[in-house]
Amino acid sequence: MIVEGKNPVKELLKGSATIEKLYVQKNSAKPDPQLSYIVARALERKIKVIYAEKELLDKLSVSGRHQGALAVTTDFKYADIKDILAADKAKGARLILVLDGIEDPHNLGAIIRVAECAGANGIIIGKHRAAGVTDAVVKVSAGASAHVKIARVTNINDAIRTLKDEFINIVAADMDGEPIYSAKPLRGDIALVIGGEGEGVHALTKKLCDRVVSLPTLGKVNSLNASVACGIALYEIIRQRDLKV
Repeated sequence: MIVEGKNPVKELLKGSATIEKLYVQKNSAKPDPQLSYIVARALERKIKVIYAEKELLDKLSVSGRHQGALAVTTDFKYADIKDILAADKAKGARLILVLDGIEDPHNLGAIIRVAECAGANGIIIGKHRAAGVTDAVVKVSAGASAHVKIARVTNINDAIRTLKDEFINIVAADMDGEPIYSAKPLRGDIALVIGGEGEGVHALTKKLCDRVVSLPTLGKVNSLNASVACGIALYEIIRQRDLKV
């Protein structure tokens, strides 16, 4: 797998991913502090650094926006649901994301980024009819994929049943739910279910959920992009947890 761009590569180096080699553009017009930092961290980890012409990086690049840094890694290592559930409860209530059919890699990357920023304990995605963690996803996540546990499961509904066995409240975000701002406060351990771009949360999955909440849409378009809706819902859960009432 190829990870490209200064920030994604920098975050990758901070994590525990296995990096086989690092390509850095040579002959730049002036020293770049970010590239210097990347090289220093790579050398600390004894990663092979290859100084290459821009033409070679352009050829290796998937997106065409490598910014002078490109890392070759092993395939993304998915976590197990048990790893996500093992979060230290002393640090506060657990917050888990369950993605029910997110197919757009850009949406997945954006969701991973907002989940990491919101302090989510992990993300659960499906193996079928859903995007996996690819080069493009890592790029869009701005390196957040190196810091958040992601489990890939065969059956999303079975994963939800596992979470319920751990007494985690399952909350789906869907248009037919109660308004998230006026609903009963969202407290305790929560798994937030976000549906796919076309169908939303599947009917059988929704039946397994303890609650369904919705975000208000006041314009003529009746739905939000999945990653945008996910970000708003995650931070509303955080806000409600901080309320003293």
